[in-house]
Amino acid sequence: MTHERRLKAYEVEMPVRAGRDRVWEAVSKPPVLHRWFGWDYVGLDAEIQQIFVKAVTRVAREKRMGWADGSYLEIIGDAGQSVVRVVREGPPASGPDHFDAIEEGWKAFLVQLRFLLEHNPQGVRRTIYLTGECTGGEALGLADTGWQRVGSRVAWTVDPDGHLVVTAGNRPLDASPPNAMQIIVSTYGLSDAEFETCRDGWAKRWAATAEGAIVTVAGSPDPAG
Repeated sequence: MTHERRLKAYEVEMPVRAGRDRVWEAVSKPPVLHRWFGWDYVGLDAEIQQIFVKAVTRVAREKRMGWADGSYLEIIGDAGQSVVRVVREGPPASGPDHFDAIEEGWKAFLVQLRFLLEHNPQGVRRTIYLTGECTGGEALGLADTGWQRVGSRVAWTVDPDGHLVVTAGNRPLDASPPNAMQIIVSTYGLSDAEFETCRDGWAKRWAATAEGAIVTVAGSPDPAG
């Protein structure tokens, strides 16, 4: 018997204090996408081109774009306030708590989009991407500031230096067993020396926290690849 694999249906919404035209520019122009989408590694430019240029169908007048798997992104709202919605329609393949990497990725990345548009950070964005296994509590303990949750697996905060920190786990962050964890630290406008200091500080704390700790910055290969 052949079992058809169904993609999980999901709906991710992120309110943004910015007008629809500005948000549309941020999700449709590669130079702006590079200031919020994903994390730095040698293939980021190609990934942006594939997802947002080559593989997408755009309806600019409606501020909507869609992909071959049936998912789409749309921006609703007005000149001062918007909501970004990313939706994959269809019957659920499993319960709503089933892990879907694309769904959780959108949650993390739309937090980064909102930070860019609402805080308007200046200078070049450079990221520190941390991967390894630990508990959600251990990951959240790396930044002793107030965390905001986006669902059960993603949380974000702004650290005392003004850097956006987004943490995501393959299991809910409140779960006790260690599991695959990812942290994206987005910095803007740092000098090379300042960025190296920031990277080294995060790398030291991450190595002491996570099993199989990996630190990825610009010029590194994709740790998933």
